[in-house]
Amino acid sequence: MTNKIRNKLNFQFVIKQLLLPFNNINYKTTILWILLFIPYLLLIPGYLWYVNVLDSVKNSSFIIISKEDMKLYHYNFSGELIQNFPIACGKKFGDKELIGDNKTPEGVFTIAEVSDASDWSHDFDDDTLGVIQNAYGPYFIRLNVPGQKGIGIHGTYDPISIGTRASEGCIRMNNSDIAKLVKHINSATVVVITPSQKDIDNK
Repeated sequence: MTNKIRNKLNFQFVIKQLLLPFNNINYKTTILWILLFIPYLLLIPGYLWYVNVLDSVKNSSFIIISKEDMKLYHYNFSGELIQNFPIACGKKFGDKELIGDNKTPEGVFTIAEVSDASDWSHDFDDDTLGVIQNAYGPYFIRLNVPGQKGIGIHGTYDPISIGTRASEGCIRMNNSDIAKLVKHINSATVVVITPSQKDIDNK
């Protein structure tokens, strides 16, 4: 017997020995078990999605801005007050109707985006200051307001205006306050703006 034949026989023997534990496997039973477990395996993505949604709910919150109290109230998903801050709002009473009417919109809104406004400038056309650098403070929280593009919650160059009717329609906050607020909000945060009695009377 040549070495080539001997090596081939040895190789075949080794393969048979390796496959020996599998000779008694009932493949039909194995396939049946696999088919039984497949539905459970399909549940794993659903469970991961559920956990993700649950985390989103736990991290969600909503904001109520009262034009009567001149305050912003920030609540968590279970309705517990997280923080509240004084604000300034539109200098004119009533619900916003037209661009440039200097009224703050009322209703339920969502957040479009949170922008770094530290280098933004603006001329408010209500004093002799002209174009003001850092007019909106560190952040601008843009709201999805139908028919409007520039309504949001932002900081201010004029902290003395907080607590008064002073803006062109946006919600002003102290810069330190809005810096705290943006840490706890996201695009899922709902913003509700409620009128004061004077806003209602001017409708």
